[in-house]
Amino acid sequence: MTSAPHLVVFTGSGISAESGIQTFRASDGLWEDHPVEEVATPQGWRQDPERVLAFYNQRREQIRRAKPNAAHKALAALEQDGFQVSVITQNIDDLHERAGSRQVLHLHGEILKARSSVDARLRYPLAKGGIALGDVCDKGSQLRPDVVWFGEAVPLFEEACELVSQADFLLVVGTSLAVMPAASLLSYIDYDTPCALVDPDADELSPPGVLAINTTAGEGVPALVHQWRKQGNLILP
Repeated sequence: MTSAPHLVVFTGSGISAESGIQTFRASDGLWEDHPVEEVATPQGWRQDPERVLAFYNQRREQIRRAKPNAAHKALAALEQDGFQVSVITQNIDDLHERAGSRQVLHLHGEILKARSSVDARLRYPLAKGGIALGDVCDKGSQLRPDVVWFGEAVPLFEEACELVSQADFLLVVGTSLAVMPAASLLSYIDYDTPCALVDPDADELSPPGVLAINTTAGEGVPALVHQWRKQGNLILP
């Protein structure tokens, strides 16, 4: 339905944290015992690929055990009601898809896929298990996690910018708006496009002109979606 209101949702680690997935910056986060340089950079990969693979295999199993929460499900329900919902996520999990969302753009890749270390076009789903040293692509090169590491380009950024520019409403959920270039997405909305941030620290994080909704994703997103489904439009209550 091309005339349906178009909600573009930009999600970060805060929405996945409510499903039990530890966040990058949390004090008890999974990354805490692993310096970023060791497990999430091209340099770390070159120095010790086995350690990087083990780290992502651990995260992959955690994500497989996690389940979509109320925020993921609410966004999928809005789409099922006929709204156009495009999700842009910084998260590498598949919780939006498992909740039922069909239009999901993963800015930073997908942990449940492997890809060639010499040809990024060669991607392979990981229905189970992980990646071991010696697992190779069709070109004979070592497989790596299909994620964007620090210091690497974000291939889908331009596509995300185009989506944001088409939004009737931009909803930001669970992100500190600190990781670039993703944080600059807000600059691509039309000047009169409404934008809201749902986060427990929204007052501190919201840029000028962005409505701060100080609550968790699991509470704030379903409340907004309930109102929008009732109204039939993307208007703030």
